[in-house]
Amino acid sequence: MRLLLQRTTGTEVLIDDQVHSSTGPGLLVLFGTKTGDKEESCAVLADKTTNLRVFEDEASKMNLSAIDVGAEITIVSQFTLYADTHKGRRPAFTAAMEPVEAKYLYERFITLVSQSGLVTRSGQFGAKMEIKFTNHGPVTILLEHDS
Repeated sequence: MRLLLQRTTGTEVLIDDQVHSSTGPGLLVLFGTKTGDKEESCAVLADKTTNLRVFEDEASKMNLSAIDVGAEITIVSQFTLYADTHKGRRPAFTAAMEPVEAKYLYERFITLVSQSGLVTRSGQFGAKMEIKFTNHGPVTILLEHDS
């Protein structure tokens, strides 16, 4: 399982030119699964997402977690995190998990993050979306966990 976290000043997810969800300052989490990923990775990465110290303290050091600062979190499914670009010029997505299983893990991850008590919003699995956000810092972190 692979996540791309971006610290943001706010996020807006649009589907068919309509706002589907929006959040204030916090994290945008792009969520990707590969064939063979298990549910246990959701728990490990949900804990890591909410507790990773990527927010600045009063000394401008990244010492605070999403929980510490009351960050809001937007989670969007992103199968392209498993793009294989080793051959040719067109990415292959053969490592990405099949949609039925991937949707289950995506929804499970959202549930686990929301159980932290933080405002948690999401995109819509399988939808064509526009994501509007400003990367704050910029801070972008790649998290992975193999079940």
